Amino acid sequence: MKNIFASHRIRGPWIAGALLPLLAAPAMAVDLATADGKWTFSIDGNVNADYVYSNCQNPKSAVAIDGGLTCVGSANGNNVSSVDNGLLPAAFVFGVATTQDGIDIAAHLGVYPGIDTHTGGNPNGAGTNDALGTAGLDVRQVYATFGNKEMGTVLIGRQIGLFGADVILNDMTLLGVGAPGGAASAAPGNTTLGGIGFGYIYTDWLAQINYTTPDFSGFNVTIGIFNPIDSLTNADDALPKKAPGFHAKAAWTIPIADGTKLYFSATAITQQQDYESAALGTYSYTGTGFDVFGKFDLQDFELVGYYYHGTGLGTTGLFAYSDDGFGNKRDSDGYFAQATYKFGPVKLGVNYGQSNLDWAGAADQLNDPGLVHANKKITGGLYYSVTKNLTLLAEGSSVKSDAHIGGTNSATTFNLGAFVGF
Repeated sequence: MKNIFASHRIRGPWIAGALLPLLAAPAMAVDLATADGKWTFSIDGNVNADYVYSNCQNPKSAVAIDGGLTCVGSANGNNVSSVDNGLLPAAFVFGVATTQDGIDIAAHLGVYPGIDTHTGGNPNGAGTNDALGTAGLDVRQVYATFGNKEMGTVLIGRQIGLFGADVILNDMTLLGVGAPGGAASAAPGNTTLGGIGFGYIYTDWLAQINYTTPDFSGFNVTIGIFNPIDSLTNADDALPKKAPGFHAKAAWTIPIADGTKLYFSATAITQQQDYESAALGTYSYTGTGFDVFGKFDLQDFELVGYYYHGTGLGTTGLFAYSDDGFGNKRDSDGYFAQATYKFGPVKLGVNYGQSNLDWAGAADQLNDPGLVHANKKITGGLYYSVTKNLTLLAEGSSVKSDAHIGGTNSATTFNLGAFVGF
């Protein structure tokens, strides 16, 4: 098994938290006259940076946890400082839109530069924080939509997935840092973990084709297929997939009164994994999962709740640690809760999340005794909107990773930062 979350070397960037710049102010737009009609051009995005300080688990007392997300100190000490992007890297998203023959057509391209140096310009993986390096550029979003209110909307291209999307888009640490991930290492990554792996699995960016129904009094359904992805933790040779992955989502917004509303959603995901090894030959297993999300808005108070369950779905990232390396599926689940309140320009919030992973069976228990049992995090945050485009923030987080065989690694993180959205 590949250990991509070794507690002493967390490589957060592969699950980079770069998410939609929907948190920014409305996109700036201009109209462009072309030979075949009028197009609207828009750009939105953000630039952010945080000072991140982590006090990691002392290596002398640390437990080796396969899949643990808690940082562990080094020979240089237990404290780690960095200047880093938060859960979101910088983002510049360009869009064009028009209406032709009653059909609304739009296309978007999102590019995501980080601020941390990576040798060779790789924004999402290995590299060192050397002089004369570059941050690299991550192009993860390119998609188009077409449809209208009567026929619904079709989406084609690379866009955020359905499973786990609502929870991360409503995680208050999306503007900040949350769990430090690669920020607590010798080579800080372009993004931190936020709440990824602590109550929810990263939704990821997927090549997909989706159809969303028209809105029926606040209710709609999205169904679609996506390009199947391999497990990052299965060391066997991945084989071509016989079928795409499938996902679906139902969402319902219920207005109650002015400033008060309920929102519910539920999603499902399934995909077959296919591998070949010298010991087993070819083998397959199907990963499945579902989640439920709810949000209650009452004027300036907001309450969020979330739960997921998977079989062969894994933890932290889609299909990571989803099997024991022999096609035997592991069960996983997690939950996330958050409460925030706004006092004028100031928002205070707290959230807690926990992700659990089970052994696949007795053989898995013998082969991987140090498998992570649970990753847990609690975060308190203060977010001050200096203007509608500028937010200053401070967060404190406590992170714990428990091993199945017993023992816990613990760490704390504090960050101060600024977020400019446009």
